[in-house]
Amino acid sequence: MAHPTQLGFQDAASPVMEELLHFHDHALMIVFLISTLVLYIIIAMVSTKLTNKYILDSQEIEIVWTILPAVILVLIALPSLRILYLMDEINDPHLTIKAMGHQWYWSYEYTDYEDLGFDSYMIPTQDLTPGQFRLLETDHRMVVPMESPIRVLVSAEDVLHSWAVPSLGVKMDAVPGRLNQTAFIASRPGVFYGQCSEICGANHSFMPIVVEAVPLEHFESWSSLMLEDA
Repeated sequence: MAHPTQLGFQDAASPVMEELLHFHDHALMIVFLISTLVLYIIIAMVSTKLTNKYILDSQEIEIVWTILPAVILVLIALPSLRILYLMDEINDPHLTIKAMGHQWYWSYEYTDYEDLGFDSYMIPTQDLTPGQFRLLETDHRMVVPMESPIRVLVSAEDVLHSWAVPSLGVKMDAVPGRLNQTAFIASRPGVFYGQCSEICGANHSFMPIVVEAVPLEHFESWSSLMLEDA
């Protein structure tokens, strides 16, 4: 999860997020090289009085600075489109979960089970136990098996919400009357935090999302206990 003074992204917990981090580094390096070149040209123009008639009026230079930006844009666009299609790809999900946004909490329905569903409320500050994170912990976590394709159906009952977990590279708008879908694979066990990323009202920052990825046998034990309690 994020920590104070953090400059970069959170550690990737899914293959898609790893690709997004690589693309970020790729694009940032291109921006850094362009910025360095522009800064050098500005300093050179300001610090010298020398001029060259072949630079001031040169067809070759005009051709280069027309073609070069086009090539750079292609180098950015191709990996971007690749990741965009990867994020939309949903192949044979092992589990489908419906996340419904409310003012101001999330409810989850495990659609592969008949009676497995619950509401997920933020734990008030005064009720936190040592080791829990303020404004991020919930009374019920969304538990998923690791290394399994998970499909999440996202919608809302009242206003616009947005279901987002940065570590998993997932962000999907929850629109009333519309069912959007996204997918992820948790590549390692852990607890991953997110928050509603849409300004849905006065308490929009108080509806956190907690996804807990566990081995498959632990998930089966958890689902059996939840069904017994229901």
